[in-house]
Amino acid sequence: MTSSELETPPLDIARRLAENGDLDGAAAILRRLVADPEGPDRAQAAVGLAVVLEERGDVEAARAAARTALATGHPEYAAQAACHLAQGFEREGRSEQARAAWQAVLGVGTPAYLPHAHLALARLAETLGDAEKSLRDAMTAGDEQVAALAARELADLLLEHGEPGAAADVLLEALEAAPEEEVPGLRVRLGIAHLELACAEFAGTVEGGADAPTSALAIELLARTLPLRGRPEDADQVWTYGLEHADEAVAAEVRLRYQREP
Repeated sequence: MTSSELETPPLDIARRLAENGDLDGAAAILRRLVADPEGPDRAQAAVGLAVVLEERGDVEAARAAARTALATGHPEYAAQAACHLAQGFEREGRSEQARAAWQAVLGVGTPAYLPHAHLALARLAETLGDAEKSLRDAMTAGDEQVAALAARELADLLLEHGEPGAAADVLLEALEAAPEEEVPGLRVRLGIAHLELACAEFAGTVEGGADAPTSALAIELLARTLPLRGRPEDADQVWTYGLEHADEAVAAEVRLRYQREP
């Protein structure tokens, strides 16, 4: 070993070996560092060992190394180790273990890792309530980009479950602090939420028994809006309902509206 190599920190040597394809050599150095319970580089070395062992195909040993790093409680490397474990479990479809690992990320509490952990927990949530909570947590975890992504996902989730008003509220809140490049996407979703709210108002007007001109207008607006939400069959049913309405005055108004150009 040359004098320059003797002066090079072991972690740097291990990194260089790994980059050059000598995974065994890198693992040997990292294992020595991990074996020293008082070593200042133990947490970082354990994360590096986890990565190297995984690249070598030794998944269980890699996870053992990651757990060693996690146990140190180091704000940076323990969080990295928990992310490493969580992502590995997700790739294998082991949702329960992945959730536990992402919860460990939250337990470490390092701010930089919290937003992505909340997003992941939302992705893995078993109930709507759990997903909503995790997405709302991601929105307030301090990362503007992640907050905007979480708002989009939460809005989509709420729209999917028939809550356009709540979705609109989420999007309006997100728009107040969203990065400029995220604003268009949020606005589009806000428009979608408003379309859903409009459909609900039109339907409520029809069901509420308004006068003939108002009922016919509501029927037309509902029938012409539904295709914008990918619901052409529902639009056809609305037209049929209006054209065959028991109140001939309503039916006549609807026929006039149906025959004209949109």
